Amino acid sequence: MLLQDKVAIVYGGAGSVGGAIARAYARHGAVVHLAGRTEATLRDVAGEIAAAGGEAHVDVVDALDERAVDEHVERVVARSGRLDASVNVISDRDVQGTPMVEMSVEDYLSPVVTAVRSKFLTARAAARVMVPRRSGLILYFGGRFDWTVCRRFSVGGLGVMFDAVESMRRQLAAELGPHGIRVVTLHTGGLPETIPDDFAGRDELVKALTDFTISGQPATLADVGEVAAFAASDLARTVTGASINISAGAAFD
Repeated sequence: MLLQDKVAIVYGGAGSVGGAIARAYARHGAVVHLAGRTEATLRDVAGEIAAAGGEAHVDVVDALDERAVDEHVERVVARSGRLDASVNVISDRDVQGTPMVEMSVEDYLSPVVTAVRSKFLTARAAARVMVPRRSGLILYFGGRFDWTVCRRFSVGGLGVMFDAVESMRRQLAAELGPHGIRVVTLHTGGLPETIPDDFAGRDELVKALTDFTISGQPATLADVGEVAAFAASDLARTVTGASINISAGAAFD
C-alpha cells in the first residue's frame, strides 16, 4: 500500500488518464477526491473505486475557476485533514488537424491558455496547504514535446502548451522544493488507448506512436497509474523538478 493514509485530488478524474491515476491511487491506499465538471462521469469512476474497496469522493469543480479551485482545496482539507498529491489532467481543449497558418488565434491558443491557467490555479491552491506540512506532490502530465511530429501531423498549439507547462513545472519545483513539496511530470510519448475510435487517421497515429518506441510497446493507462502512484509515494521522495520518462524509448533523456 504505497499511498496508505495519503489524500489526493485528481482534476479531470473522469477522463481516461485521470481515471487511471485515481484508480491506482485508491488501489494503493489513498483517499481520492475526483474533481471535474461532469458529476455523472465522476460518479462512474468513484463507483468503480468503491466496488474495488477504495475510497473516492466526487467534487464538481471547474479547474479554470480561481475561486472554485481555492474553495475546493479548503473543503478537501476540512474533510480529509490533509492533501498529499494534486494531479491536474483536465482536457486541454486542443484543436488539431488544421495547419497553423489556417487556424484562428482562439483555436491555437486554446490549449495554452487552458493548461497554463488551470495548472497554475490548482498548483497554487495545493501548495498553500502543503507548505505548512512541508510535504506534498504536484503532478503534471505530458513532458517535453517532440517537434519532429509537426512534419507529419498538424498539432495546433499543443506543443507550445507542453513546453509552457514544463517551464511551470521547473519554476514551481525550484520555489517549492525548500518547503518539502515536489513537482513532477509524467512523460509517456503518447497513449494509443486514449485516441478515439472515430478520430480521423487513428490507425496512422497509433502506428506512429508505436514505431517511435524502442520496444514496440507504448505506455498503457495502467502504466500511467502505477508510475503516478510511485511518484506520489515516499519511495519517490528524491524525485522533483523532473519528468519521469515512461515513453518506452520514444524520448531519449
